[in-house]
Amino acid sequence: MDLEATPHGLPGRLRTATARAAAFACALSLTGCSGVQSALDPAGGDALRIYWLTVIMTVGGILIFLLVTGLLLYAIFAPPERRAWLGSRKTIVYGGLAFPIVVLSCLLPYGLIVMRDTDVPVAGALPVEVVGEQYWWRVKYPAEQERAEFSTANELVVPVGRPVTVSVTAADVIHSFWIPNFGGKIDMIPGRINRLTFTAERPGIYRGVCAEFCGDQHARMAFDVVALEPAAFETWRAGQARPAQDPAIPFLARGRELFRAGGCGSCHVVRGTEANGQFGPDLTHVGSRRTIGAGQFPNNVGTLAGWIANTQHIKPGVRMPSYGSFTGEDLRALGGYLESLR
Repeated sequence: MDLEATPHGLPGRLRTATARAAAFACALSLTGCSGVQSALDPAGGDALRIYWLTVIMTVGGILIFLLVTGLLLYAIFAPPERRAWLGSRKTIVYGGLAFPIVVLSCLLPYGLIVMRDTDVPVAGALPVEVVGEQYWWRVKYPAEQERAEFSTANELVVPVGRPVTVSVTAADVIHSFWIPNFGGKIDMIPGRINRLTFTAERPGIYRGVCAEFCGDQHARMAFDVVALEPAAFETWRAGQARPAQDPAIPFLARGRELFRAGGCGSCHVVRGTEANGQFGPDLTHVGSRRTIGAGQFPNNVGTLAGWIANTQHIKPGVRMPSYGSFTGEDLRALGGYLESLR
């Protein structure tokens, strides 16, 4: 069909193209809008400010895109006598200069205001120290008032409504600490301490990741963020500060002996026992964590046993060797002992 021969052809084509562009932009904006690892599902004040900055910047960009695309399509398909105004001085001044300048001049100060109000240090914030390692997270809660110091791994537990200041560094290479639901990214650089402050505004389980390529298993370096009500957090904190409990049954006692005989205590610490290694994660309350392998597998006897026996097959390149010499019964006992450390 001849486009110029149909008076209503041009507007229809333009409306269709514009509708498709808008639908595509909406589809992109809705991708991953919710979930435990989504910057579009803010669970804290900083994340909410970043979310609205993203929305407003996107809207501004879409407006400029639609204007330029509309003018381009008009210049291509409109009859020559109807597109003569495109080359006029007013079109260039208003459409090519004034409109982009006004839009971008409004977006710039708004972005600077968001940057100023995001990640602001707060007095009385809960201090937490996180060290990025290949390929896991060492987490330490320093002593605070009468609360004892303790360490955990691959899990960050925070109270709802109280600011949290996370001091981050790295033990080996550059990592990046990012909890999309709570705020922006922050670099973890060996020999340097950076700080990030955020506040969880609703309870739930969220996911943090390493956002800087750090080696072969970078994509499998995650951690859980558990936001608890203040009373539940204090209960959890008191439990984590206690030493490991003794095995309740002979089967678990056998697992503890295998832990000792296998030399696991030379790399891992289990407070309340002679295991005092500092190279690997603290296992004092490993059974209370949701996952193992830095967020890769659910934490239960079977996954613990499989991890011990086939570490290098499951996650090649980590610094823990595989212990394939254990029998199936030994692995069940060892996994059961670790799962009992709650």
